[in-house]
Amino acid sequence: MNRAELARTIDHTLLKPDATRAQLERLCDEARRYGVASVCVNGARVVDAAALLQGSGVPVAAVVGFPLGAAATEIKAAEAAQVVEDGAAEIDMVLNVGWAKDGDWERVRADVAAVVAAAPGVPVKVILETCLLTDDEKRRACEESVAAGAAFVKTSTGFAGGGATVEDVRLMRAAVGDRAKVKASGGMRDTAAALAMLEAGADRLGMSATVAVLEGCPADG
Repeated sequence: MNRAELARTIDHTLLKPDATRAQLERLCDEARRYGVASVCVNGARVVDAAALLQGSGVPVAAVVGFPLGAAATEIKAAEAAQVVEDGAAEIDMVLNVGWAKDGDWERVRADVAAVVAAAPGVPVKVILETCLLTDDEKRRACEESVAAGAAFVKTSTGFAGGGATVEDVRLMRAAVGDRAKVKASGGMRDTAAALAMLEAGADRLGMSATVAVLEGCPADG
């Protein structure tokens, strides 16, 4: 895999609460230069990111219900509709982990379905927060997310003390098969870690260390 091919799997991410306009501008400049899959930002930065990326071919992804996933379903749906109106072409939403731990899968599915319905035609990635779930809960969360219309299942926010693991990516890939894609996110800091996630079955990678990861990959493969 060469650098350009790897770049097309990466959501270049800036989600820290203290992220500045200058950091956003740098993020979007890097996204243009490397040709990443998307730039992933908080909702309040979507308008700015979309303007900075205009004409680049790089879309904006926005997080919804981030980072806890514990907002009311109606609020998540409204947030999804707003970020799409502001220019987001993809959504990364956080699963309601508490409902998953309760085994209240009907509410989990309805929560995801409401966000999907609020953003017609926009791919929705459901963040499971795998570090907080058992393997059985991860499998069930994948099933419910796919049933609700999710385009991706995703490992982590990176804010709950754990990130992506090869084992979780394999589990999620097996759970969804070809019915949805898998995104690994959180904790990848070098090229070897990124490639390991792709080898395990990830289709997309979410990271802030994009430049370091890509510079470690041969430009010509």
